[in-house]
Amino acid sequence: MNLHAIKAIYFFEMHRTWRTLWQSIVSPVISTSLYFVVFGAAIGPRMTQMGGVSYGAFIVPGLIMLQVLTQSISNAAFGIYFPKFTGTIYELLSAPVSFLETVVAYVGAAASKSIILGLIILVTARLFVPFSIVHPIWMLGFLLLTAATFSLMGFIIGLVAEGFESLQIVPMLIVTPLTFLGGSFYSISMLPPFWRAVTLFNPVVYLINGFRWAFYGASDVNVGVSLAVILGFFVVCLAIVGWIFKTGYKLKS
Repeated sequence: MNLHAIKAIYFFEMHRTWRTLWQSIVSPVISTSLYFVVFGAAIGPRMTQMGGVSYGAFIVPGLIMLQVLTQSISNAAFGIYFPKFTGTIYELLSAPVSFLETVVAYVGAAASKSIILGLIILVTARLFVPFSIVHPIWMLGFLLLTAATFSLMGFIIGLVAEGFESLQIVPMLIVTPLTFLGGSFYSISMLPPFWRAVTLFNPVVYLINGFRWAFYGASDVNVGVSLAVILGFFVVCLAIVGWIFKTGYKLKS
């Protein structure tokens, strides 16, 4: 394992975050705070409790997941696409760095950014709504696994993207709608039976509910199923990345 190469790529990517602090950290925190103001502080007191907790507390896990998912994809996609765009990726491919070391460095940096952002939003949420965390270790585990998995997904998008516009298609047109429809602001048990069954085909439902279970000890789906979905998606993404590096798809053309 070439630890020197991993550290060099990792710290280069992390340093880019501090250079773009407003875009990477401040802007997502401010936008999420607006959600807490509108839905938590303004609308929350007028809503009934959901799952035994106040509405403001109920939406905390969903809002954190919304930012973690989108930022994980965006960070990883841009991180690997920029070397493709400038041509420096060929230096990386010719260097004595394996595909696994490359993935660990880029995906690790993207996941680290998203985890830091998620924890900052978690602390910020306490300023607006009171909440508790029943299983803090599981909460960190779900946060880490989700950030790593969707960073892998973003890494794939960055490898196959044809232009900068392509980097935003999946986060904006697919992931964000799935997150809003995945129970971020409501319990899927409130839906009619037909739409509840349809919603269960949305993978984000399992991510949000697994994360929410770590907070309050209750969710709309079994936590074991949530964990299995995340792990399965992680393995699939890792296999796709391995195939891309092995075949050179979109890398050597």
